[in-house]
Amino acid sequence: MTDERPIAVVTGASAGIGAATVDALVGAGWNVIAAARRIDRLQELAARHGDHCLPIALDVTDAASAASLPQRLPEGWRAVAALVNNAGHDIGGKTPFEERPVADWIAIIETNISGMMRVTHALAPALLAARGHVVNIGSIAGVTALANDSAYCASKFAVNGFSKALRLDYSGRMRVTEILPGVVETEFDRVRRHGDDEAARRFYAAFARRLQPEDIAACVLFALSQPAHVTIAELLVMPSA
Repeated sequence: MTDERPIAVVTGASAGIGAATVDALVGAGWNVIAAARRIDRLQELAARHGDHCLPIALDVTDAASAASLPQRLPEGWRAVAALVNNAGHDIGGKTPFEERPVADWIAIIETNISGMMRVTHALAPALLAARGHVVNIGSIAGVTALANDSAYCASKFAVNGFSKALRLDYSGRMRVTEILPGVVETEFDRVRRHGDDEAARRFYAAFARRLQPEDIAACVLFALSQPAHVTIAELLVMPSA
């Protein structure tokens, strides 16, 4: 990678919002580091974009994997100007709190907020050097409680607070945006239900309108495209009625 495009990191890039964000950013003139656990899917993504997309294995729940990310980047890919924290899940969600092992709920917290903090901490020096931009993918569940989703709501409320505080900490030195989508139709619900395709189909069918991954990717690009003196602090995105 030898051109002068700015560099972004997208976590959870193997599917859904993450993959759509990689597509949108590359199309808008960025070089993108696509990070996730499923390296095979990342390689398929990179095949579409050639030299403008670098696939890299990342497990945000693994402290060593996150902390070593900057050192594992090739020399020409280290001047990271934007981080899109998208990795997250709700495996076991939509279930009353007492009906699942507490380890399932802690695993949601571990990915959705602890993982976000790990990656942001690892890339903070590069982002600050670039006067860069962090975009955290939150959720409407971070501002409105949802039934049978206590752990997911807890994680997304934490993302909301983390984003607000980080914005204050780095005001004037790094921009911080949180995007809070409503229902987005991806593989998210299928994964949440351990691969139950029919249950996922019924879940999404219950909504008259659903957002698509490309809708959220467009919001990411909108936030990143603002002039340096403008910060899109929070963007709450809902499907039209």
